[in-house]
Amino acid sequence: MRFDIITIFPEIFSGVLESGIIRRARQSGIVEIRIVNLRDFTTDKHRQVDDRPFGGGEGMVFMPEPLFAAVEDCRAAGVERGSRVYLLSPQGRTWSQGMALEISRTSHAVLICGRYEGVDQRAVDCLVDQEISIGDFIVSGGEIPAMVVLDSVVRLLPGALGNKDSALNESFSTGLLDFPQYTRPAVYRGMGVPEILLSGDHAKIAKWRREKALERTLQRRPELTRK
Repeated sequence: MRFDIITIFPEIFSGVLESGIIRRARQSGIVEIRIVNLRDFTTDKHRQVDDRPFGGGEGMVFMPEPLFAAVEDCRAAGVERGSRVYLLSPQGRTWSQGMALEISRTSHAVLICGRYEGVDQRAVDCLVDQEISIGDFIVSGGEIPAMVVLDSVVRLLPGALGNKDSALNESFSTGLLDFPQYTRPAVYRGMGVPEILLSGDHAKIAKWRREKALERTLQRRPELTRK
């Protein structure tokens, strides 16, 4: 799979790309990630990417020209067919595990990191397949949301995780929160691990885990059970 991430702050991504699962997936050839500087697609000496909104108001808006050029370059550079373009935006569909799974099944995703007061609507209408929000709150730009999308998608790619079943058994993968986890020592400061987990009876352990996942979901996120 290939990601192109369009941003005016490419340096923000250096740590994410060189750490953990994303780093290993890149080194293994599971995913290709290109950070695209939007300013490289400007035509003026000041490398301007934004301007005042028509009609007045506070803030600045991304101009259409650099965005059209950047997205078209990403589509041309990506030899894969069926590129999908996503804008990280507060107006977008709320990010979920199901959306991560959808994107993991595509071959080429372009992520546009919005900034300031937004993006010229003509660019949204003509270039963007879907807008994505990571929640009902505001951050300074789309870079951190893009990292969230990137990490949650990459871990679903075949071979990205050491254990192929890890992504299948995490919170939200089954529609429920995860069950409680324990490790050694079996007793710590007088607190013991549930006996069922030490029994070696895998059928009973699976049943216990399912019950605990349901119990935790009902307590903390009851709306998930309605889905």
